[in-house]
Amino acid sequence: MRISPSMDRKWPVIGKQTPVAKGQPQNGADKTPWHHLPDGRFRNPPGSPNRTAGLRDMLPFMERMFRHSFRDIEIPDHHVVPREQARGALNKALAPGNADRGVVTWLGHASFLLRIGGKTILTDPYLTTYAGPVGFGPRRYVPSGIAVRDLPPIDVLAISHNHYDHLDETALHRLPGKDTMTVVAPLGLGDFFRERGFRFVVDMDWYQSLTLNDLTIKALPCIHWSRRSGLDTNRSLWAAFSFEGPQGRVFFGGDTAYGPVFEEIGTREGPFDLALIGIGAYEPRAIMKASHANPEEAVQIGIDIGARTLVGMHWGTVILTEEPPFEPPERFVAAGRERGFADDDIWIMRIGETRFLPSRRTDIDGHDGND
Repeated sequence: MRISPSMDRKWPVIGKQTPVAKGQPQNGADKTPWHHLPDGRFRNPPGSPNRTAGLRDMLPFMERMFRHSFRDIEIPDHHVVPREQARGALNKALAPGNADRGVVTWLGHASFLLRIGGKTILTDPYLTTYAGPVGFGPRRYVPSGIAVRDLPPIDVLAISHNHYDHLDETALHRLPGKDTMTVVAPLGLGDFFRERGFRFVVDMDWYQSLTLNDLTIKALPCIHWSRRSGLDTNRSLWAAFSFEGPQGRVFFGGDTAYGPVFEEIGTREGPFDLALIGIGAYEPRAIMKASHANPEEAVQIGIDIGARTLVGMHWGTVILTEEPPFEPPERFVAAGRERGFADDDIWIMRIGETRFLPSRRTDIDGHDGND
């Protein structure tokens, strides 16, 4: 674990985690973790699905996605909370009278605001228009639930990996508080933030933890990959996270496919009160199976990690793949019901919606938690 140097800030206690956790697969005689390769790159946990798609698959897919980028998306009326209403609901939830309540707000895609342990956490802030560099790449068809300028002060910025739909440099440029917030990022990604003026940055390997007062953050394995340019494939790690405080334990899946590592996480780290799990960007399976879970696999991830309540994310914001844009939540809810989850335990949130963590079964406007 690497921490940005600072002589004038008392750093929080960091969980004592050896580089190779007990029971974690290792590489040969040097005993380095399985996911660390000799050339400095990283790989997925043992048993993860392999990436098998080649150029014969990818080139036609990319051509089809380029054509899809010009189509209009019909957005259901219930999908987005108007921004003024979203700001009011968030402010109400964060009021001092609710200080003992955990809070979750969906900003779209994999971006959430969480309040746990007295800290406000922002995950994977894709908050502006394009999932790509300098105005290129897929364009989101729904704006962020809350504009960057209207976000509350951020205590923790948690980044799962460096893909453009999770790491939005334009949003980071606009984000205030770079000299006070703590950034937690997978190994190899911390310098990206240091170079952009973030003062307190922690690089974390899987199963390493960080404690900030009443909040404990742990980086966890997931199944994905990293690339920001054509020359840095898998040079930085990817991760899921757990956030634990007096209000409960939340799992944030980042971007992931399905594999046996989630049973390991359930055994070592579960159970969780709430799990934020990607349910979109899964077709065609020949290309996406090694990177993104489909809705049924997302429910299985929730079961494997011992999550009480599941929230579908990574959908309804930007077209990345070929499934119908509003198919993921239908399949997710159906799969959850089939696997025994009550409707109150499968959340399809509106972009901009705020709810309390599941110790309470209603959102802050008094609805039933599933509208």
